[in-house]
Amino acid sequence: MNRLVFLSIVAAIGISVSLLLAFFLLTIKTSNKQANRLFAAFLILSAIDLSGFFIFDFISSHLNLEIFRWTTSLLGMPLFYLYVLSVCYTDFKLKAKHLLHTIPFILVNLILTPRFYLADGIEKSRVFEVHNKMPEMYSFQLIVEIQYVFYIISVLLILKKYREVYLENYANASTSTYKWLMQMTIVFFAAHSIVATKNLLRYTAFHDIFLWANVFVGLFALCITCWFVLKALNYPELFRGINSKLELAKDILPKSDKISAEVNNSANPVIASQIESLTQYMTAQEPYLDPSLTIQQLSNQINIPVRELSVLINHHMNQHFFDFVNEYRIQKAMGILKNQAKKDLTILEILYEVGFNSKSSFNTSFKKYTELTPTAYRNSSL
Repeated sequence: MNRLVFLSIVAAIGISVSLLLAFFLLTIKTSNKQANRLFAAFLILSAIDLSGFFIFDFISSHLNLEIFRWTTSLLGMPLFYLYVLSVCYTDFKLKAKHLLHTIPFILVNLILTPRFYLADGIEKSRVFEVHNKMPEMYSFQLIVEIQYVFYIISVLLILKKYREVYLENYANASTSTYKWLMQMTIVFFAAHSIVATKNLLRYTAFHDIFLWANVFVGLFALCITCWFVLKALNYPELFRGINSKLELAKDILPKSDKISAEVNNSANPVIASQIESLTQYMTAQEPYLDPSLTIQQLSNQINIPVRELSVLINHHMNQHFFDFVNEYRIQKAMGILKNQAKKDLTILEILYEVGFNSKSSFNTSFKKYTELTPTAYRNSSL
């Protein structure tokens, strides 16, 4: 089979899957419609980008549309960036200021206007044939690369803060949101690296390799799209966002308090009393049995302001809220595993009983705390 024909088939399949997933995201009932719409828009743009592999006949008579299609690639990463914000933060709303993300797209189209959009038919065709050697295209490629690096770094910084805030404020062991977005970021970085390498071949004498590279890129894009579909089917309610106004304990605590707290927490009778009250409450009332416990809920139960409780746990006790709560869950599980009267309980029953909602997260936390798997710990206690 001819490589161009094969590439056209792959691209057509990829576009069909992308558009079907976009339709699914736009029509499914969910609490986070904004995130779904942003991701659907991203998929539609990806489908437009893939269409370049099989619209050869259309290109020759609609060069302006083809050039405009190239420039839509500058909207992909801004959409992904806004999607990440929308997934991570429950209170994120699109505002007029977010239109600033379209500046590179507008700038490139302005650069291309004189010799592309405004040229007459014959001149436009001539320019199109040698566009790879034109300074406007070099500028376009440079802007694409700079923009990509900027958004990848921005997304990684958002995910870093999201993970830190999540660990300090939530006890739910599920980190599916962070893992999903991090996986997407890594996949996009790998995909762009491949595409950038492929585009470099365009400017060399290795035309045959360039054609095979296009086939590989098409297949890779199809695999990524299918991966999106599998994720959507397996995790229809994937995401749990956090409030963007939540602060890290290190940002709440004044510098003077940081220094004094690091010297000796026990020297402060107020802090020592709060720690004692907190540990007594956790032992007696067992709030950690609630798998969705948050620091705000615990703050309401123990009557300590949430900012004060965050500093107490994350700074004075030197633990993330996530680890602080899971330590009590693991201790409870250890007691059950050693209890001969409960030897018939399965590991799955035990993890649900102590407040976990995932076997993998329970095993990871248990091994981190005891250096043994739950099964090995139970066998060693017999």
